[in-house]
Amino acid sequence: MTRDPVPVPLLFLVADTGGGHRAAARAVGEALAEAARTTLATSRFAPILCDPLAGPGSAPLPRWVTRLYGPATRVAPWAWGAAYHLSNSRAAAGLLLRTLFRPASRLVADAITTYQPAVIVSFHPLTGHAAVAARRRTRTATPVVTVVTDLASGHATWRYANTDAISVPFADPASPPGLAACLGLPVGRAFRGPLPEPERASLRRSLGLPAGDFLVVLTGGGEGCGGLARRARALTRHLTGVHLVVICGRNERLRRRLDRRLSQPSRWEPAPAGAHRQRLAGSGNTVTVTGFVPNMADWLRCADLVVSKAGPGAIAEAACCGTPLLLTSHLPGQERGNTALVVSRGAGLHVPRARQLAREVGRLQRDPAALAALRAGAARLARPGAAAEVARLIAGLSTGEVGAWN
Repeated sequence: MTRDPVPVPLLFLVADTGGGHRAAARAVGEALAEAARTTLATSRFAPILCDPLAGPGSAPLPRWVTRLYGPATRVAPWAWGAAYHLSNSRAAAGLLLRTLFRPASRLVADAITTYQPAVIVSFHPLTGHAAVAARRRTRTATPVVTVVTDLASGHATWRYANTDAISVPFADPASPPGLAACLGLPVGRAFRGPLPEPERASLRRSLGLPAGDFLVVLTGGGEGCGGLARRARALTRHLTGVHLVVICGRNERLRRRLDRRLSQPSRWEPAPAGAHRQRLAGSGNTVTVTGFVPNMADWLRCADLVVSKAGPGAIAEAACCGTPLLLTSHLPGQERGNTALVVSRGAGLHVPRARQLAREVGRLQRDPAALAALRAGAARLARPGAAAEVARLIAGLSTGEVGAWN
């Protein structure tokens, strides 16, 4: 007889300022479950997600501030950039965490008492300090891990907490020596590896997409920001024979606006549930408009190009799918430097103006060799094993030996 593995609780701290923090936590959870299935482990890990900033029981002020993130990045990114830079020092970050976000440690302490986790993992810059403070409050020795979900640059709050280990996507000279491991940015299992052409064509058909269309996916991250309407208009006006998929994320106002604007000179066609698809008269273009999609990996693996702002999650996911990136903009602060990273690795191009974007898409549509070179660059940038590496780090800390789970 065999005994079911004993569940080992882990506390994953996230916050919904953008979609990347929760997505990374889910990816690591998947990797832990996969490792437990494929090894002779006598225990399995049970991650518990906790949002101490805006989740149930959170204090009104931190909840209000974090919920401003989406509107601020869509409407006034300059204001977000100013707040980011004003707080991006050890002194300012420490003051912020000890005052405005101090109540978060109470929720983390309650979770430690309730679940008795083997390891606490922070996937957000504002939750690592709360984890360390909660550990002191509960007088436990639970290891705390920080998983940095920014790429080329990170806020001081990532490094301020006195955690036991830090996972960074790329080498960061500012990280504490001896604690940082360069493991990559965790992405879900569905994003790992480009598809062979027959499987890609089959997946397109399952989404209701013709196999031969030149498919461009336009996205603005979980918040749907980055001037999507303006860029969609430029692509449909200046190109022919393109199938454009606009993924608006949680930005319902943008989705409704695009539906109204693009449907005027169009013929409606069948589309996936929750999406609107239109064939634009006279251009040969087709536009699919959708909100937040749970199967983002399917759309990226089908795409010939991904047009996006320089969000870390979008970059990591597209790279793991082997899909070239055309980066249009970046949020001031944490996304600064991401565009240069992608361009330097040959994984994509920087196209800040709408007309320039249309020209580059048209050029790549006509030049398969240039498109293939960018696809190869995207594959080189990818770190598809990042989630498994972070899972191994966590599992090792849970047993007192980093890297113990091979």
